[in-house]
Amino acid sequence: MNKLPLNHIERTLKIIGGRWKMMILFHLIDSPKRQSELLRLIPNISQKVLIQQLREMEEHGIVSRLVHPVVPPKVEYSVTTLGLSLSPICKQLCDWGEKHLKEEGVNNQ
Repeated sequence: MNKLPLNHIERTLKIIGGRWKMMILFHLIDSPKRQSELLRLIPNISQKVLIQQLREMEEHGIVSRLVHPVVPPKVEYSVTTLGLSLSPICKQLCDWGEKHLKEEGVNNQ
């Protein structure tokens, strides 16, 4: 695991920061998803970046990866208990974004 900062806010931002991590988490909170499902739900993310973000989230204990022993292999990603604890933050970010969008619309008229 990459060495994480000791400062609490810096550590949190290092773990959940980045363009796609909260979007991935948002979609995984409802139910486990396969990589192809996540690519459909987040159309602007590349497969390479999705895999990289999932690996980092797995490394930090907020996402788990389950490989089903079938041919071809079926891999599902789900939120861990630790990841689920980020659910209120994810919701607040969504709410704030919605509020900002509404206020921006009012300010641009």
